Amino acid sequence: MTGPTPGPASAVSAFDTDAMLADLAELVTCESFSADLAAVARSAEVVAAQGARLLGAQPRRIVLDGVTHLQWTFGTPRVLLVGHHDTVWPMGSLTTHPWSVRDGIARGPGCFDMKAGLVQIFHALASLDSLDGIGVLITGDEEVGSTSSRGLIEDAARGCAAAFVLEASADGGALKTARKGGSQYELVVHGKAAHAGLEPEKGINAAIEAAHLVLALGGLADVVDDGAAGDWRTTVTPTVVRAGAVSNTVPPHAAVTVDVRVPTRKAQDRVDELIRALPTTVPGARVEVLGGPNRPPLEDASSRALFELAGLTAASLGLPPLRSAAVGGASDGNFTAGIGCPTLDGLGAVGGGAHADHEHVIVAELAPRAALLAGLIDAVRR
Repeated sequence: MTGPTPGPASAVSAFDTDAMLADLAELVTCESFSADLAAVARSAEVVAAQGARLLGAQPRRIVLDGVTHLQWTFGTPRVLLVGHHDTVWPMGSLTTHPWSVRDGIARGPGCFDMKAGLVQIFHALASLDSLDGIGVLITGDEEVGSTSSRGLIEDAARGCAAAFVLEASADGGALKTARKGGSQYELVVHGKAAHAGLEPEKGINAAIEAAHLVLALGGLADVVDDGAAGDWRTTVTPTVVRAGAVSNTVPPHAAVTVDVRVPTRKAQDRVDELIRALPTTVPGARVEVLGGPNRPPLEDASSRALFELAGLTAASLGLPPLRSAAVGGASDGNFTAGIGCPTLDGLGAVGGGAHADHEHVIVAELAPRAALLAGLIDAVRR
């Protein structure tokens, strides 16, 4: 991997913003709610056609568990570009949140997270002299945990010198150089039913055991030495608690759902050990631990060299200095980093409002971001 060759700022103006905006409109107006597999399949065809037009090659269509993913491979990839075409917006959201462009701001469901990133991928690649050494993977289930695509992502990243994730940028256009990892657990408590009025002593109260678990979970983060401070520390959060079915019976079952966010793999492993070692308090109760680590953290060490390279590339293009951000949310970049592939995230749209009513993209930033991506790809391939 070498630094970029200095180039004129005209490299940015070579991108046709109007064409990029038209392609973004095409993607946004094809709704792709993650839970609607037919809609995701229709979206995949629109994305595939757009990519084929700009790249001159059809993608491989991969359907796993009913979810449609797209993959382009040119030669032996050294660079992997990662994105997703599913969104959190339910079908019909275009009625209440229609596609629009006013005063340099594009709006519409999924425009920021992350259909603009897909447009930037295709236009950046179309600007290159050669696509040799590049892989592109666009998944259809990122917003629901990448349950079917994780293996695809990890396999595609193995052996690559860099993975560039076209998720939307952080505030102000900052690149995402670190993401917390995530774990999800369900602690299922097995007790014993008994009549709450006549003989409660013959029951094993799963609700009481669940209450003790909630209190114990609330203190776990304090004993995890993650080396972080403030908002970047490990969090262990009980989120859903269920117990009992009728008012006059000792509950024989209960369940506690737990959300865990961690800055390091070491902290993720430590929390897993602690949760699995939680003692029972109610005599006779049994706790079954389901789930575990889902996404490994994207640690700063994985992105540091690529962020420095991005800064050099931006300077060569006459772009403003880049900023970095560490964010709590996860992406498919967690998976590429987790298998040891250097990863830089947040290279997609500049704007805001992901998953919210004010979701938007700053139109003037589409071309500079595409130029930055193109420059980064060439710098890594040299």
